[in-house]
Amino acid sequence: MKYPIQKQYHSFKKRREVLKASKPPVNKRIAVPSFFTLMNLFSGFLAIISIADGDLIRGAWLIMAAGMFDVFDGMMARLANAYSDFGIELDSLSDMVSFGVAPGFLIYTFALSDLGMLGVLVAALPPLCGAVRLARFNVNARLEPKSDVFIGLPIPSVAITIIAFYLTFRGDLELFDFFKNGVNSVLIPMVALVSFLMVSSIQFEKIPRFDRESIRSKKVSFVLFIIYLLLIATLHEYGLMAAIVIYISKSIIESAIKFFKDDFEEEDTFQDFS
Repeated sequence: MKYPIQKQYHSFKKRREVLKASKPPVNKRIAVPSFFTLMNLFSGFLAIISIADGDLIRGAWLIMAAGMFDVFDGMMARLANAYSDFGIELDSLSDMVSFGVAPGFLIYTFALSDLGMLGVLVAALPPLCGAVRLARFNVNARLEPKSDVFIGLPIPSVAITIIAFYLTFRGDLELFDFFKNGVNSVLIPMVALVSFLMVSSIQFEKIPRFDRESIRSKKVSFVLFIIYLLLIATLHEYGLMAAIVIYISKSIIESAIKFFKDDFEEEDTFQDFS
């Protein structure tokens, strides 16, 4: 004979087993990369607080720290084979804060706040275009998970560009006195350009994997990555600025060459058939 409480317990246990069986299986290994993703988000949150408190330098380095956590979560996901839709969405939400909102707030506080609504609109470009970029990336990641390139400039690269510009020129604003609007004459076009590149179809290389096959097949990319690290290690913020300029310029030039090459090949093919 079962007591009523025993019947309720068994009924509850059975319902819980049915509910558990109806849910998709969960890869528990996603906890490791998810930790680094959340640290990325936490660093971006701290950066916003620091900027609001007037400590722009600390805010800039916290955004850089978020970038390091973003690299680590990708590495951990590969090592643990813990890719998941949950991880993709969590990573995008974190990137939106750390590499969209925080850098936009930084440049607004740094130089754009004096421009009124124009400054607000320019500062809003990184998070707005970043949202489009991340949504497109999530779709492409599901359609082509093994792609070796990014379509459009990755949002962390946009944040690095903004941070590198700020750290490099924050103490040398007199260099821009030649321009009518000072530093904003350079900052506004730069922000507009990198925001446009985020939503463009230009291909940008991913960080090469440090394995034998990748080193053998992508020697140029691997050597360039080492050069980037050496520039940053030796020249600090100037090296960071140089590295990101080289990375962006290389991809734009390669895309332009490919575009005109394909255009000429199509023209030659049309002439052969005419």
